[in-house]
Amino acid sequence: METAKGPGKGFASMQPEERRQVARKGGRAAHEQGKAHEWTREEARVVGRKGGLVSKRRPVAQQIEG
Repeated sequence: METAKGPGKGFASMQPEERRQVARKGGRAAHEQGKAHEWTREEARVVGRKGGLVSKRRPVAQQIEG
């Protein structure tokens, strides 16, 4: 993949599907090694609440654009 600064390197040069496959392998390997983060129910609840509060404060135009 060519950019204005030259050829892409690493993940920047990969197609989206290739990036997903690499990330999937890394996630599985981390779980197999016992190094992946396992969310507790309480952690997930707190983080989900924080994300919801932030998204409610964003102007509608920003929500649509991404």
